[in-house]
Amino acid sequence: MLDKLIAIEDRYRHLEEQMADPAVIADMDRYRKVSREYKELKEIVTVAAEYRLVLANMDNSRQLLKDSDPEMREMAHLELEELEPRKAALEEQLKTLLMPKDPDDAKDVIVEIRSGTGGDEASLFAGDLYRMYSRYFDEQGWQVDILEVNEGTVGGYNKLVLEIRGENVYGKLKFESGAHRVQRVPKTESQGRVHTSAATVVVMPKLEMEDVNINKSDLKIDTFRASGAGGQHVNKTESAIRITHLPTGVVSESQDGRSQHQNKEIALQKLYQRIYEAQQQQHFSEIAAKRKSLVGSGDRSEKIRTYNYPQNRVTDHRLEGDAKNYNLDTVVAGNLESIFEALQMAENAEKLKAREAEMA
Repeated sequence: MLDKLIAIEDRYRHLEEQMADPAVIADMDRYRKVSREYKELKEIVTVAAEYRLVLANMDNSRQLLKDSDPEMREMAHLELEELEPRKAALEEQLKTLLMPKDPDDAKDVIVEIRSGTGGDEASLFAGDLYRMYSRYFDEQGWQVDILEVNEGTVGGYNKLVLEIRGENVYGKLKFESGAHRVQRVPKTESQGRVHTSAATVVVMPKLEMEDVNINKSDLKIDTFRASGAGGQHVNKTESAIRITHLPTGVVSESQDGRSQHQNKEIALQKLYQRIYEAQQQQHFSEIAAKRKSLVGSGDRSEKIRTYNYPQNRVTDHRLEGDAKNYNLDTVVAGNLESIFEALQMAENAEKLKAREAEMA
């Protein structure tokens, strides 16, 4: 482990030098990537420095155990008793920090919220999810752009597509993909009966062309006139976009955005995601097998969480024991960090088990 820490510390110092390089500072995309990696390594380097200090103090205490003065030996013995549990705690922390991270964790994301079963109530619930996430996004200081909107007939949304930019966005939100279920009395219910409705959330890392291993020359981009509801500009201009990846024949379209530029961005993200998933199918299968059913596959048909209004309780079905239930008022107010931390801890525990099994 110490050898691995030395390599990380060397990389950290190299990144520190790059962040002071005028050429890197002038290139905003490069500077952002360097800055992200620097922040990711900073916690490891900080914990590693404390770990080294504890090891050094323990060595000094062991030397003092050989001292002829009984008081010095007693003091060294007491210090070792204090340092041993701290050493063990730091080792566990470093094991977690050194576990391979999802390479997509640092990426920005595209979030899609759709109403599911439940008619108008499902659309209203999709709107509630959007407000819940918006409060969390604000708390994190992330930037949010609305790419696509399809409003429900009585409020809420049938479909909403967002782009979220910030630090470690996918790493925080990746567990949200799946079916979210709500149990409550709808506003339209006259007899006070509790109904169950659902909405789906899909969180995709925002991919760039280099992430997907495709060439710009392999893309055929066509414009066409949008059809259907979507505002006054629809049917008047060729704002809709169709993109074809010529080597594979994969096609993606978008016509619901507010401009041709926005539709092109949405269509590109859809195309990147489809090709990326095809290229990484085996990789994702291995990850899914290691994560088992604990954190879910992210399939939009899978129920991951229930929001029970009569009991003022939110239940995350991927967690166990006391960790699975949360106060509903707190959660819908955007206080999601405790749920995300519990899911991350559960995933880390599964990763540690898998590593121990491989080494056995």
